[in-house]
Amino acid sequence: MQNNPFTARLEIIEINPFVFVPEDILNEIFQAAGKCKSPIPVKGKVNGEPFTQNLMKYLGEWRLYINLTMLKDSPKRIGEMIEVSVEFDRSERTVSIHPELYKTIHENPLALQNFENLIPSAKLELIRYINNLKTETAVKRNIEKIIRYLNGETDFFGKKINR
Repeated sequence: MQNNPFTARLEIIEINPFVFVPEDILNEIFQAAGKCKSPIPVKGKVNGEPFTQNLMKYLGEWRLYINLTMLKDSPKRIGEMIEVSVEFDRSERTVSIHPELYKTIHENPLALQNFENLIPSAKLELIRYINNLKTETAVKRNIEKIIRYLNGETDFFGKKINR
């Protein structure tokens, strides 16, 4: 499966811009992935610019969500026709946990147990959040918040994360 371009109308569900992927391309991706359960890692191009993303099934339909890094001002471009190519991405996509977050979680049995019980996307959200911080002060402050969250003392920055 190589270079399977299509044109699609940019649509939106809730606050998320997306396109529907043609069924024949979906079937090729399912075959290459060896599954038809989301998420499925994909790569491709939107209007000529490369991206990596996950293909997701939501409300019974497969969608390729088009975020701001894939298409500048995507929420303001709903209804626009865009050029897309997409294929299964075989590359490894592991994200390393920040050593200080790892150490702190493993020093706290309740936090470790609750971290291990998180759904994979929630674990990844916490790991990426810490990995994207710029200063050690911010890392330490936010690890403390994560530990309080994992210990059941607070929500994670005011929002619920599925456990």
